[in-house]
Amino acid sequence: MNKDPREVIIRPIITEHSYDMMEKNTYTFEVAKNSNKIEIRQAVEAIFDVKVTKVNTLNVKPKPKRVRGPIGKTRTWKKAMVTLKEGDTIEIFSA
Repeated sequence: MNKDPREVIIRPIITEHSYDMMEKNTYTFEVAKNSNKIEIRQAVEAIFDVKVTKVNTLNVKPKPKRVRGPIGKTRTWKKAMVTLKEGDTIEIFSA
C-alpha cells in the first residue's frame, strides 16, 4: 500500500518564513491531505536523497475571500515542515 512519493509531496512552499527556516535545515512542503508523517518522511528521503530527522504537519484552514459577489473560501491543504540531518540540504531552485 506504499504511495508514490510524487503523490505525497505536492510542491515546496516558498515564502520569506520558509527561506528563514531553510537556514535551520527545515524545509516546507504542501503534501497530500491523507498522508501521514511516516509517508512524508519516506517520500522526502526518496525524492531528494537526504536523511529526515523530524516531520511536523498542520492542516491549513480556509480563509474567507470575496470576488464581487458572495463570500467564498480558499481551499484547505496540509503543510509539512521537514527537518533534515545536519549537513543535508535540498536544492529547490537549480541555479
